[in-house]
Amino acid sequence: MKSMNTTRRSEEASTAYMERGSTFASSTIVADITHSPSRFYYIEKRILDIVLATIGLIALLPVFLVIGLCIKLDDGGKVLYFREMLGLRGRGYTILKFRTMIPDADAYLERHPELKLEYQKNMKLQKDPRITRSGYFLRKTYLDELPQLFNVLAGQMSLVGPRSIPAHELALYGEYARKRLAVKPGITGPWQISENRYTSYDERVPLDMQYIDNRSILLDLIILLKTLRVFIVRTGV
Repeated sequence: MKSMNTTRRSEEASTAYMERGSTFASSTIVADITHSPSRFYYIEKRILDIVLATIGLIALLPVFLVIGLCIKLDDGGKVLYFREMLGLRGRGYTILKFRTMIPDADAYLERHPELKLEYQKNMKLQKDPRITRSGYFLRKTYLDELPQLFNVLAGQMSLVGPRSIPAHELALYGEYARKRLAVKPGITGPWQISENRYTSYDERVPLDMQYIDNRSILLDLIILLKTLRVFIVRTGV
């Protein structure tokens, strides 16, 4: 009976979380974790990560080869992009992504102060001139994220969680920084499936905090299904 009540509460919390949308009043989030999942949740989540990441890597191997060829034909540069990120409890790790920008992307921002200022506001440019031709498609369809399945297998990331961040972005979480580092970053999460994911970084912090406080396997499965739906719509598969 206790197990059934716990499952029911988890389902109700997950459903309510997804129905609230992407806008939260700042008064509804707190700097401390309000819900700590059971040890069984972490075991289930890790098994889910390993099984789905393994299946994904095997099934998507031909796609990896095609994407790599397209990137090479685009500008002859490197296929993969490596960047140092913050993981669980602030441990650093190297994230893997398909390269979507020109080789000197950072230097380009330095040469264009107005773009650098816009980037520093939300850590993203809505119309980024640094993105390559193949990069536009990869980003639109989220295919550039696929190499992160290796990070999931290595235990550095999870399939679902807050979006990964470099060290210098942690300050943008303010009083919620420690809470953000309490969970593994995910390939997908609430911010990635939000319709307003390009509006403001201030929108992203509440989404991450709400996810952390409402974590459950059911919620992860809901987010994965919503991610799949977004992928199908964008790629036309």
